[in-house]
Amino acid sequence: MALTSSKRSVFRFTLIQLPVSALRLSLMIAATLLSAADVTVIMDQARLIRLPDRVATIVIGNPMIADASLQPGGMMVLTGKGYGMTNLVVLDRAGNVLMEKSVEVKGPRTNVVVMYRGIDRETYTSCAPICQRQIMIGDSSVYFDTGVLQAGGRNSLAQGALPAAK
Repeated sequence: MALTSSKRSVFRFTLIQLPVSALRLSLMIAATLLSAADVTVIMDQARLIRLPDRVATIVIGNPMIADASLQPGGMMVLTGKGYGMTNLVVLDRAGNVLMEKSVEVKGPRTNVVVMYRGIDRETYTSCAPICQRQIMIGDSSVYFDTGVLQAGGRNSLAQGALPAAK
């Protein structure tokens, strides 16, 4: 059976496109599997997670990304501290692994406005009707440091400390 010119070009196109399509599909599946975390937490928020019985130790792979604390009744509070992926390992007194999970901390996805002034970034939230400053990792150092200083001063005043004399 002889192939006509148009059939040859379709055949050639299919032979070239098939491996490319298969590669794209496998990369998409791999990316999905790699990015799928067992537990997802929003930064600066907490999640309650039920733990197995006999928990003695909780280990967080990168404590700059998440923090965990054991609570009565077999519960754990998992708090997002920074963007990224880490892992969580729960051990019993003998050092046996009772649970192991991947943890992904994401930034807020709703009601966030990010403003760039040149290369300097500022983050605002709760924009209904007026946006409020929200210090986030990645904001410019002046914006971030000012927010941290103000929040620290406010917390000190709330705890009864007198403001420092100028």
